[in-house]
Amino acid sequence: MHKGDGYQTDPVLLPSVPVGLRKVLDLVVSGEATSRAEIARRSGLVRTTVGKQVDHLVARGILEELESSESVRGRPPRVLTLSPRAGTVAVADVDTLASQVAIADLTGRVLAQETVGVRIEAGPEIVLETVAERLMALLAQCRRDPGRVRAVVMGLPAPVDFQRGWAVRPTGMPGWGGYPVADELRKRFRCPALVDNDANLMALGEAGHEQDGTPLVCIKISAGVGAGIVTASGGVYRGADGAAGDIGHIRAVGGGEALCSCGNVGCLSALASRPAVLRSLGIPESTDEDPLHGARVLAERVADNEPNAVRALRQAGTDVGEIAAMLVSMFNPRTLVIGGPLSELRDDLLSGVRAVVYRRALALATSKMTITTPRLGESAGIHGGIALATREVFSPQGIARMMAGEP
Repeated sequence: MHKGDGYQTDPVLLPSVPVGLRKVLDLVVSGEATSRAEIARRSGLVRTTVGKQVDHLVARGILEELESSESVRGRPPRVLTLSPRAGTVAVADVDTLASQVAIADLTGRVLAQETVGVRIEAGPEIVLETVAERLMALLAQCRRDPGRVRAVVMGLPAPVDFQRGWAVRPTGMPGWGGYPVADELRKRFRCPALVDNDANLMALGEAGHEQDGTPLVCIKISAGVGAGIVTASGGVYRGADGAAGDIGHIRAVGGGEALCSCGNVGCLSALASRPAVLRSLGIPESTDEDPLHGARVLAERVADNEPNAVRALRQAGTDVGEIAAMLVSMFNPRTLVIGGPLSELRDDLLSGVRAVVYRRALALATSKMTITTPRLGESAGIHGGIALATREVFSPQGIARMMAGEP
């Protein structure tokens, strides 16, 4: 079994992948080479080997070779690209009140995306059933074969055991702790399934969008407060047990006796999460008719420059900034991203974070650092999930499965 992907298969049954074939595929997938001649030049392989491997990949429906649309003299050059028949990936970014779901091709291009209004408190069976149905509907909409889904990824707003593919002791998520999410997804889609923390996926998405933006720390402020950490090499730092970045349960500077959902008092989530801000303003988070009621009302009050709403947003920024300053001192990121629904309302929250970070963190750690909101907006988690899925697809085990004709 390939450790951590939740995919029950014995790698000894998979064919070994020639080094030359992997080099050819890596160059085409990365966009570094689009012709046989370029592949030979960049890989150091002889042309006969390149030709053999390209022909093999084309025959398997993984690559396709097309005539270039560029106007040139003589015979038009032929361009290599991933074939649409090579497959797709499916991604779900689950939040407490709604989820984003998407289908993408193996180049990472989003083919279809939508929001699914299912509450996480409904439990894993209902959420997984709803999400799977919508992903299947998107596959049909895009005219993609469900049997060619190569990987499926789900992000959860909780600490996640990445190796086992389930949430670990989540708060406010009845029934999710230890539920075999990856195994259930694997059974439904008959392909490798990966489960990760939602802040990790947001961080991956932003890191893939930023040029020279790593190391990167992404703080997501939503139903709780969590951080995703992407290293200089592009990997996610998850810690020994998947708890890395769970900053919402660090005691805040002004935490006082505010009761947190974890049972402790004074946690950052008890002060600066979306529910905490709404509570401080006396706004119900949701109603039977509108699960996003609180977010809409808060957005309206902030847009109207209502003093209490603006002050609550600024205070949340200050509280988050104190913890962010510690992260900056510990990890010295090139980019600090402040994401989640509150960060999208206006600049007050981001300004609050910036003020504290630049005051509290050492100048050396902040001199070249960028503090920003997600460039990808609410789709950052989806793009991070796609990046994680395609890494799985083009891993040695993933390529071997494709060559063997398996999802």
